[in-house]
Amino acid sequence: MIRTFLVFFVLISNVILAQNKLNLIPYPQKVQLLQGEFILPETFILSGDLPKEETEYFKKRIEPQLKFQYAQKSGGIHLTSSIIPASSPADAEHKKEYYSIEISPNQIHVKSYTKQGYFLALQTLVQIFEQYKESKKIPAMKIEDQPKFAWRGMHLDVCRHFFTVDEVKQYIDYLAMYKLNTFHWHLTDDQGWRIEIKKYPKLTQIGSKRKESMIGAYVDNTFDGKPYGPYFYTQEQIKEVVKYAQDRHITVVPEIEMPGHALAALSAYPELACTKGPFESATKWGVFDDVFCPKDETFTFLENVLDEVIKLFPSQYIHIGGDECPKTRWKECAHCQELIKKNNLKDEHGLQSYFIHRIEKYVNSKGRKIIGWDEILEGGLAPNAAVMSWTGVDGGIEAAKSKHFAVMTPGAYCYFDHYQGDPQSEPNAFGGFTPLEKVYSYNPIPSELNAEQAKYIMGVQANLWTEYILDFKQVQYMIFPRLMALSEVGWGTSDPKDYKEFENRVINQFKVLDDMKVNYARSIYNITGKVIPSNTGIAYELSTSQNTNGIRYTLDGTNPSINSKTYQNAVQIPNSLTIKSAYFEEGQLKSAVSVQPFTISKTTGKKITLEQQPSENYSFGGAFTLVDGIIGNVKQLGKTWLGFQGKDVVATIDFGQKTPFSEVYFNTLENKGSWIHLAKSAKIFVSDDNRNFKLIKEVEASEIQNASGKIKVNVGAQNAKYLKVNIENAGIIPAGNPGADSKAWLFVDEIGVN
Repeated sequence: MIRTFLVFFVLISNVILAQNKLNLIPYPQKVQLLQGEFILPETFILSGDLPKEETEYFKKRIEPQLKFQYAQKSGGIHLTSSIIPASSPADAEHKKEYYSIEISPNQIHVKSYTKQGYFLALQTLVQIFEQYKESKKIPAMKIEDQPKFAWRGMHLDVCRHFFTVDEVKQYIDYLAMYKLNTFHWHLTDDQGWRIEIKKYPKLTQIGSKRKESMIGAYVDNTFDGKPYGPYFYTQEQIKEVVKYAQDRHITVVPEIEMPGHALAALSAYPELACTKGPFESATKWGVFDDVFCPKDETFTFLENVLDEVIKLFPSQYIHIGGDECPKTRWKECAHCQELIKKNNLKDEHGLQSYFIHRIEKYVNSKGRKIIGWDEILEGGLAPNAAVMSWTGVDGGIEAAKSKHFAVMTPGAYCYFDHYQGDPQSEPNAFGGFTPLEKVYSYNPIPSELNAEQAKYIMGVQANLWTEYILDFKQVQYMIFPRLMALSEVGWGTSDPKDYKEFENRVINQFKVLDDMKVNYARSIYNITGKVIPSNTGIAYELSTSQNTNGIRYTLDGTNPSINSKTYQNAVQIPNSLTIKSAYFEEGQLKSAVSVQPFTISKTTGKKITLEQQPSENYSFGGAFTLVDGIIGNVKQLGKTWLGFQGKDVVATIDFGQKTPFSEVYFNTLENKGSWIHLAKSAKIFVSDDNRNFKLIKEVEASEIQNASGKIKVNVGAQNAKYLKVNIENAGIIPAGNPGADSKAWLFVDEIGVN
């Protein structure tokens, strides 16, 4: 009986805690609600011995709501703290971000091992005060907290589009608000060199500007005709930003790209290339063949650049890029070929490894370490290098298994230049589909690693590339609210099963962003749709972060109104039509109108299998995406295409019974700047037993090219139970194209028959 009572009491306590969950992001490791309340006074008294800089930051965040005064530590003090001396250096490192907060009716007391821990505690207090600023009654509680991951980062590309010092400071403030601790500053690329190097003034005189910029979707190949720049940060401005970040306990990691993404530097110093040039900063996005040539004068240049960079940035790591370096020029360069022979290198990938090793040795001699994108694994990883795994998780796995540190930043979860809502109602973006829920679902520790190997995963980072981000308002739009999901993933308290609860905390945080006048994305209010198989073919499930009773939809092409059909169950799609849906609250439209056309064929909703799976970055919906009745938009990769790098698409569709048809269609995409090439060829087969297949049609490259990837072929009168379509990848990208010598991407859309 006593045991039953105790269990019942514990269950009731857990229910109360769940119902009163604090509006905190990231959520702390341990929260215990206590008896009583702390009443916020008109004037908040601060102990005179509190760490000054951190406390002043706290005051500025809260001062619009409260008045403050300092007083010596004595009875009645409302905010006190104690810094606990570490028992050992190792303990200090482990607990440098630890803090506890105890709120009693009489005072708030913070404990930490460092000022950094104290600062993180203040971020939590700010959110608590914001939650209870109306009632001014804060429940008594005890919080004990520290992050799971040491590296919790956000990246910002200032090369494609430039942002002012004040805007960069705002960006750093956003990181601090949600307890991120690393700012990765992408300062050089093909489209612009953004950091003053006093030894090489032409880098900013010439390399910080371009004659025009690409606009719209990449496939449009249109330009604005407007000179861009010169835009760069002086060394004094760099110091100002670094100090600003340090005051918020954020480390700034600079990135100086090499050996690729070097056109802006080569425009200023063409002698560093394999060919004579001339060169100019890129006006298009993408990847270019002209890269740094690995000759002595290039290494002298880069070492001199790094000398100035290292003096400006006290970070342990210097990011040296290393990604997307085509080997075209190296293959044609006599010096490069001689260098390969002289050093017994296997090939140009070995030359890339030689390049990175040499740079690492120099950086190490300055007491620093290098980190680079996962292509630095090519030809063998430098001895002390850390890997930033972006193409997927494999780079991080390989690094950790070889006892190298890694930061996980896979594009499928951590690229915030992707769409976060329906591409039709979002600003133009790079592509991909990475909604808030997907970011929140990410686990930075790959399942392939054992406990010992997992120790080499330093943490997680999200990246914001700015090809399509023209101003800081759009920067805000792309990072919020996804930055909140990233913060909780990095803190180690995210739980995908509780996503809806997290989403509610996000919506509560919107009030804070409103007060700050932040232009955040409201995509979670919008209607999201999911195609599911049904007895009649397919059905369309609609959902929203709000009550689904507020969803209205139409099937006749008109925009929904409050009087349109109320959504109750998945909408059956018996034939080709367009669903328009929106969310209404108290009679008012609260979301964008979502528009989804359907094109129904005899394959729609049928069982489909793939012999090879798509890249994780472009796998939304899996194989069913190819038979879901949705035709992809060629200008927006979004969520309606499957992407395969270096792989053929071999899809088998089971009609369920013998089915007559005479036409087969499918779409492939071409966007060479993003390494996406049309299919090389295609073959179409039929079968009645799923074992013995008969070839009924071959589609040649010329036919695919002439149709611009929109393939529709007459296959004669057929009557079969199974259809197999083998779409051949273009293979290795040929010289003269962006990404030459790399595996081409193949993007495939709906496979239909009539």
